[in-house]
Amino acid sequence: MAAVAQPPPSPPSPPSVRLRLAPRGAVALRVDGAWWPHSRSLLAELPPLIGALPEEWGKIVGVTVNAQMWADAPGRILVGHHVVRLRRESVWRRRYTVCLLAPDQGRRDLLVVPPELAAADAEYLMSAVASYGP
Repeated sequence: MAAVAQPPPSPPSPPSVRLRLAPRGAVALRVDGAWWPHSRSLLAELPPLIGALPEEWGKIVGVTVNAQMWADAPGRILVGHHVVRLRRESVWRRRYTVCLLAPDQGRRDLLVVPPELAAADAEYLMSAVASYGP
């Protein structure tokens, strides 16, 4: 009996980006949405996040994060075919936000839901941000 070669297993698909955006309107918002990463690794989490953002947010070239929130935060990261500069800050009041910068589009701030938060609590926070608006 001849052995049948099996194709190699395909790599697991990356987890989906858990992102909810606040509605755009006439009211200025403090945050533009909520993001619930799967881990505290920016190297793993940031490229899929940037890839999931709306095109009208522009090309993200800079990201500011809280140093205590993330396990790794190199000075730069390659996302797609462009370099994104990372800036770490230690301001306590901004611990749970990430600031995204795009030329000619300004800044967008996302509430960062801690990855270890229980699903029900995380969904509640994300829904609250997504339903906030005019």
